[in-house]
Amino acid sequence: MYKGFYGLKEKPFSKTPDPRFLFPSRVHEEALARLQYAVEERELALLTGGIGSGKTTLSRALMDSMGDACRFCFIVNPIVTPLEFLRILARNLGMNAPPTAKDDLLKELTEELYRCHGQGIVPVIVIDEAQMIPGREVFDEIRLLTNFQLDDSNLVSVILMGQPELRERLAGPIYEPLRQRIGIRYHLDPLDLEETLEYLDFRLAVAGGKPGIFLPDAVLRIFELSGGVPRRINTIATNALLEGFARDAAMIDAGIIDTLLVELDA
Repeated sequence: MYKGFYGLKEKPFSKTPDPRFLFPSRVHEEALARLQYAVEERELALLTGGIGSGKTTLSRALMDSMGDACRFCFIVNPIVTPLEFLRILARNLGMNAPPTAKDDLLKELTEELYRCHGQGIVPVIVIDEAQMIPGREVFDEIRLLTNFQLDDSNLVSVILMGQPELRERLAGPIYEPLRQRIGIRYHLDPLDLEETLEYLDFRLAVAGGKPGIFLPDAVLRIFELSGGVPRRINTIATNALLEGFARDAAMIDAGIIDTLLVELDA
């Protein structure tokens, strides 16, 4: 609808985690570098950030950056029992019919991990929305994954991603054994005002358009309404482009943003 009007080849503010649209802010570049290090060193890493801060997009960018030497296993719904968790992991590693008995399952998982090592492949287990893991037992299984190791290195890398309450939850004394295994920790802060401007222009450019569609007063209003959270920025910017198209407005100013307040419930 609005793409042709603004000279865009695709939607610039889609909510899908396309790594091409990962804006290289200071915090996102630092987070990606730390996650890359965690994978290279086969560490257990913890990445936290508010809703819509870019955690999932970062995980996809990480996968793209590491190449064929890594096999990524994404667990996007961690509300499971310990046995279900292990079976999901087994299927992600290519085991079509994982055993239902835990001892048999662990035996086959162990064999598969050593097979990956023999082939020069590093399994990377990415657990999204980890704050939703229902009980300590699944966290115990995650901790025990780090026991798969050789004399000089681990066989797997595990990345826990979640909202800030995940960090608070893991601060409890019962999670001390798991905390001691976490080698990399990082928290994604929101974008500042300057980064919000750069974020908007960056995504417009990736989508085939030209920067500068959002005037400075519009950027300020978007920043105030979004708090610098990328997903909120995307929602406001998409609605602003739709409104601008309806008005035949080549540029988006603060007035257009203000007309969206009721729709955005801001």
